Amino acid sequence: MNSAATWADPRLAAQVLRERRDGLSEIALRVEALDDPRRLLWLEQRINALAGVRRVSVDRAARRMRVVWDTRRTTLPTLLENFAAAGCQARPLRLDEVEDVRAAEMHDALKRMLVAGMCAMQVMSYALVIYLGVVDFVDFSTRNLFRWLGLLTTLPLVFYSARTFFRGAADELRGRRLGINLPVALAVSLVFAASVINTLRGSGEVYFDSVSMFVFLLLVGRYVELRTRHRGDARGDALLDATPLLAQRRRADGELETVPAMTLASGDCVHIDDGGTVPADGVLESASVEVDEALLSGESRPQRRQRGERLVAGSVLLTGPAQLRVEHGGADTSVARLGALATRARQARTRIAGSDREVTRFVRRVLVLTVLTALGWLLIDPSRAFDAAIAVLVVACPCAFALTVPVTLTRALGRLARRHVLVTDGSALLALAGVDRTLFDKTGTLSTPSLDDAAVEPLRGDSREQVLAWASALAGTSSHPLARALSAAGRQRIAAPAAQDVRVQLAAGIEGRVGDRALRLGRARYALGEAHYDPRLASAALVLADQHGALARFGFHERPREDAAATLAHLRSDGIDACMASGDSADRVAALAARLGIDDWHARQLPADKLALLRSLQANGHRVLAVGDGSNDAPLLAAADVSAALASGTDLAQAQADLLLLDGRLQGLLHARTIALQMQQVIAQSRRWALGYNLFAVPFAAFGLVSPWLAAIGMSLSSL
Repeated sequence: MNSAATWADPRLAAQVLRERRDGLSEIALRVEALDDPRRLLWLEQRINALAGVRRVSVDRAARRMRVVWDTRRTTLPTLLENFAAAGCQARPLRLDEVEDVRAAEMHDALKRMLVAGMCAMQVMSYALVIYLGVVDFVDFSTRNLFRWLGLLTTLPLVFYSARTFFRGAADELRGRRLGINLPVALAVSLVFAASVINTLRGSGEVYFDSVSMFVFLLLVGRYVELRTRHRGDARGDALLDATPLLAQRRRADGELETVPAMTLASGDCVHIDDGGTVPADGVLESASVEVDEALLSGESRPQRRQRGERLVAGSVLLTGPAQLRVEHGGADTSVARLGALATRARQARTRIAGSDREVTRFVRRVLVLTVLTALGWLLIDPSRAFDAAIAVLVVACPCAFALTVPVTLTRALGRLARRHVLVTDGSALLALAGVDRTLFDKTGTLSTPSLDDAAVEPLRGDSREQVLAWASALAGTSSHPLARALSAAGRQRIAAPAAQDVRVQLAAGIEGRVGDRALRLGRARYALGEAHYDPRLASAALVLADQHGALARFGFHERPREDAAATLAHLRSDGIDACMASGDSADRVAALAARLGIDDWHARQLPADKLALLRSLQANGHRVLAVGDGSNDAPLLAAADVSAALASGTDLAQAQADLLLLDGRLQGLLHARTIALQMQQVIAQSRRWALGYNLFAVPFAAFGLVSPWLAAIGMSLSSL
C-alpha cells in the first residue's frame, strides 16, 4: 500500500515533511528491519550516499529513522524507492509540529529549572558560610570572596533561567495589563541590582541566595504546571493523528490504487486490509466486521458492524478485509471534527488561564503596598526601607492566585478526557457546578429510535421495498436520529439509490431528487405542503411525498437510552430537575417522560419554542444545562448557561456545545458535574489559603520582621 509514487503528491508530502530554516527538509520514517546491526549500517550508508542527504539518525528502540536532505536533488519518492530496493519498508510518519513545539517547550523549561537549581544550591552554600559565621575568623577579603562567588553564580540564573519572567513582564507592559510576571521580574531585578551594588561597594546586605531560591522554586512550579497541561492535550492530538495518510481506492476497472487519504471523496470505494485503520467515514459494503473504536467512543470491546452500517475514520479493523463506500473524507470526517474541537478547547483554556482578573487586582494592590512600605520606612529608618519593600514584593507574589485556576482546570480537563468527555470551553466547566436545571432534547438524546418494520406503510400502491429505497436515499444525507435509523434500516435490506440536489430544512425535513422523482421526507406538513396536507398523517413520525401527495408513512420504535433514567435520577437527587422539549407529538413525548420520571415536558417544539422555554427558565433565576444532538438544537445549546452534545450529533450541535460526550453516554454529564464541583472546591480552598497567607505574611514583611530570603521561601511554599 505504501507506493512510493503516491508521495509525489505535494499535499501528502506536506503532512510528513518539515521545512528547515537552512532550506533542507526533514522526515521521520518508521523502518521495519533495524534489528541487524550490519544491515542497519549498510542501510545508513546507502541512504547517506544519495544526492543531497546531509544527515541520517536512527532510533533502534522506536524503529525510527530521521533523514535530513535536499528535496531538490533527491525527491521523496526516490528516497522511499531506495528503502524498498534495499528490502526495507519505510513508512513516513505524520508531521507533528505541535508535539515538536511541546517537546521544545518542555526541554527549555527543564533546562532553565535545572540551571536555576544548581545555581541556587551553590549560592546557598556560599550564603550559609556567611550566615553561620564560618568566615568571621578570617580576613575581610575572604568574606568578600564569597560575595563575589555568589554574584558570579547568580548571573546565569538571572540572565538565563529568569529570562522567561522578564519576557512575560515586557509582554504585560506592552499589553497594558498587570500579571504574575511583573512583580516577579521587578523583585528579581531590584534584589539582584541591590546585591550587585553592595558587592561592588564591599558593604551592605546581599541577597543572591534569596534571588536564587525565589527563581528556582517558581520555575519548579511552572514546570509542574507545564507537564500537567501537556498531558491533558494528548487526547486531542491523538484524535488529529488517528486517520492514516494513505488509502487503497478501487478504480472503475476494479484495480486498487494507493492515494492520499485526504483526497477521498464521497462515493469512492475503499479497500481496508485486516488490521488497517479506516481512512474515512462511510458505509460498509462487505460482510460484517469487528472494529476497535476505543479512541473515538472509549468503548474497549470490539464492535460488530453489519453490511450497510457506518464505519468512522480512525477505527481499527480487527477482522477483515472490508470494502467501504466513502461518505465523508479529509477534514469532514468525524475524527477530524473532534480534533478541531479539541484544538478549540485548548485555545479556550488558554484564554481563561490568562484572563484572571483577580491577579490584576492583586498585583495592583501589592505594588501600591510595596511603595507605601518603602515610604513609611524612609520616614522611620531609611536603612531598612529597601529590605522591607522587597520582602513585601516577594512574600506577596500572586502565584497562588494566578496558578490555581489554570492548574486545576488543566487537571479537570485531563480527567474528563479519560472519561470520554471533551470540554470545548473551560469557563463552562466552571459554570457547570452552579447549574440547577437541565433541558433535554428527546429524540437521539434521551432516546434512540429504530425503524418499526410494521409501520412502513405505502400509501399509493408502491411496494414497501420501493418506498424504503426512496426514503433511505434521502435519509442518508441527514444526521438526524430518525434519518439515521431509517437510512440504516434501508441499507440493511436494499441497495438505496443516490439522492441528488438535496436540501435540508431545519426542524422540518429533507427534499431532493431520487432518480426522476422530486421527493420530500419529513413532518407531514413539510412533506405534503399546504396543498396536499392531510391531518390524518399529522401523527406520523416521517412522511415521504412527491408533488402529487403522500407516498408512504414511517413509524419508529423509541426506547430510552440505557443510562438515561439513572442519570436523571442522580441529577434529581442533587436537586437538579429535568425538563424535556421535543418537536415530536404529545403522546410520544408524554410516554417517554413517564418512563423517565420527567414531570415537565413540552411537545411540538420548534427551535424558537425551545429557545423561548430556555429564556423563561433563565428569567426565573435558573442556571440551565441544555443537552441536544440535532441542528435544530443549536440555538438552544448556544444560549444555555452550559451545553452538551453527543458525539453522534450534527456538526452544528457539536460546534455550539461546551461539552461533547464522546462515548454517547449521558453519565458523562454526571462525571463532568462531579469534577466541576471538586474543581470549584479546590479553587475556593486555594484562594482561601492564599488570602489567609497574605493577610498573615504581608504585615510581617511590611513591619520589617521578614527578611527577603525568608520571604522567598514563604512565597514559594504558598504556591505549592
